[in-house]
Amino acid sequence: MYEGAVQDLIDELGRLPGVGPKSAQRIAFHLLAAESADVGRLVAALQRVQAEVRFCVTCYNVAENEQCRICRDPRRSDDVICVVEEPKDVVAIERTREFRGRYHVLGGAISPIEGVGPDDLRVKELMTRLMDGAVTELIIATDPNLEGEATAAYLARLVGPLGLAVSRLASGLPVGGDLEYADEITLGRAFEGRRRIDA
Repeated sequence: MYEGAVQDLIDELGRLPGVGPKSAQRIAFHLLAAESADVGRLVAALQRVQAEVRFCVTCYNVAENEQCRICRDPRRSDDVICVVEEPKDVVAIERTREFRGRYHVLGGAISPIEGVGPDDLRVKELMTRLMDGAVTELIIATDPNLEGEATAAYLARLVGPLGLAVSRLASGLPVGGDLEYADEITLGRAFEGRRRIDA
């Protein structure tokens, strides 16, 4: 345990996802030894993100404007929507350069253990987007783990009556993994080999 400000910094860093107590301590001492200008840039970047970044009103990806750059891009196809859990998954898929449609970010996955149900996700917003009839295919790109599979099954059943082609990313992604850690080739092959889900 350290005194005052140092311990407060370690505690706050330790609250970040994936940062344990030892990592928090290492980062805190790195910041203590850093130049004032470096720390100032970090503080400014954090404040700027807090002030300027929001969620796209259409797909809920991160954006600095009302809509994200993908929703504003007229070259993207409007008839295919790829559903992902988090904005970081959009970045992972965009790196493959395989997908030219639109996205919908759910904001998580169904997880009864953590108390997350369909009403806690942006499912209603997805259904609203599908009602105009412009979308012909829905690609479900949730993580290949228990929560992602449950979310995919729920969405497939929900949109089944709309008559859309519903597909799920194919093999190549490890079960229990996260999209953000998949390399471009693996994720690209998974897109090429996606399969239809019959509800």
